[in-house]
Amino acid sequence: MEESRVNQEDYMRQVLDAYRQTPGTTGTVRRPDRLVAAALHQRGVPVRVIEHALVLAAARRLIRPSGAPALGPIRSLAYFVPVIEEVLSLRVNPDYFRYLRHKIERAGQAR
Repeated sequence: MEESRVNQEDYMRQVLDAYRQTPGTTGTVRRPDRLVAAALHQRGVPVRVIEHALVLAAARRLIRPSGAPALGPIRSLAYFVPVIEEVLSLRVNPDYFRYLRHKIERAGQAR
């Protein structure tokens, strides 16, 4: 995979920065988050896949029926692992994730 050439420190920084900036998260990184990021690096999961998973999960949480109860903040990168697995198995055009990013931005502006 293309990301396997990225050293672990840079990989973890990219993943944890993306996690920290994802809407719906607490914005803090703890030791267990670093361990999850290290495990993803060891598995060779591309950063791009992780970023797509963060966007997909954030979109699912933000774009909900208007009467739905509020969700609490995500406190761990581990929350996203099942979505990362899902994205690894998807064959979706990257434009879809750009579309989701746009929807997230619009949902954030509306609040």
